[in-house]
Amino acid sequence: MQTQTSEEIKKIIIAEVPRLMESDPDIRRFILDITHEKYADRIETESRIDRILDELKRDREARDRKWETQEKKWEAQEKKWEENQKVINEILIEIKAHDRRFDSTIGALGARWGLRSERAFRDGLKAILEKSFGVKVERYEDYDHDGLVFGRPDQVELDVIIHNETLILCEIKSSMSKSEMYAFWRKKNFYENKHARKASRVMVISPMIDHRASAVAKDLDIEVYGYAEDVRI
Repeated sequence: MQTQTSEEIKKIIIAEVPRLMESDPDIRRFILDITHEKYADRIETESRIDRILDELKRDREARDRKWETQEKKWEAQEKKWEENQKVINEILIEIKAHDRRFDSTIGALGARWGLRSERAFRDGLKAILEKSFGVKVERYEDYDHDGLVFGRPDQVELDVIIHNETLILCEIKSSMSKSEMYAFWRKKNFYENKHARKASRVMVISPMIDHRASAVAKDLDIEVYGYAEDVRI
């Protein structure tokens, strides 16, 4: 009897095992049992894949939650930055307003003592009015031949503001006395009679108003403002 070599036996096994696994359940079960530890079956493989997919899903959800939290932090920081900028801008606007008021007061003192002309002071406040409220301030000049304003023929000057078809007669001066307040009222009457048009509002803008002039303004219903920025158009 011829003895088969190991190589020959191996070839026989390789050739016969597939057939035997298909035809013999015992052989198939035997081979699966001895290879189970090294090679997972289909159910175990699918279960392992499911576990991996679940882990990936949990990781992705965790990253999404972390990213959402970070986005909320960024939004909160952005909102806080915008609020801070708003506060800073408001402070800067207020500082500029105070600076203009300070300049107006100094200008009024200068005009009163001849250090700066009254016209230059008036032009400065006129520019603030036009810039702040988008109105046009026009200088009205006419001659009072009958002396109705000053008791003798003289030049009459005052400022006229037209805003949305509203006529506002205005006196802009570095200082205002009681007699000057009465004179402004007569100017107002002169303009209304000359042009047959009633002023909707009458106002004085001056940082230095005598308390007696303020009392006159109240009696005559004249609006009084210390600074151009305080005017309500």
